[in-house]
Amino acid sequence: MPTVRPARPADRDPLREIQREAIAEPWPALLDTALKGPPPLYVIEDRTPVGYAIVIPGESIAYIPELAVHPSRHGEGLGSQLLAALCDAFDDRQELRVIVRAVDTRARSFYEHHGFEPVERVPDHFEAGDGIVLRRALGLGAGDNSQ
Repeated sequence: MPTVRPARPADRDPLREIQREAIAEPWPALLDTALKGPPPLYVIEDRTPVGYAIVIPGESIAYIPELAVHPSRHGEGLGSQLLAALCDAFDDRQELRVIVRAVDTRARSFYEHHGFEPVERVPDHFEAGDGIVLRRALGLGAGDNSQ
């Protein structure tokens, strides 16, 4: 059964491969920085790392600059398991945000399936074009506000 855990320095090579294979516009320096921490870096492993997520926690918003699963493992629910772990880990925030490429319908569909809503379009955010900011309310933002 795959498990989610904090990254270790020994994860560097498999995570760099995942980044190269899974992300259209990879940012190797961000991954190298996250391996040293902060920001927090989480790994989903099934005997070896098969995916990862970097999170930049703010006071009320946690931002995911990269969440990736090796393409050979797509469709197994690993991204969903990793995202669920992030939602639990940052439930003390109001929301979780991510920016996806506007042309990446697969990523948008994945996040929208997990309760994310589009917030705004960011022109020329990526080398390949616009980005779409998606948000999901978390613990402090998802509670009952009627009190």
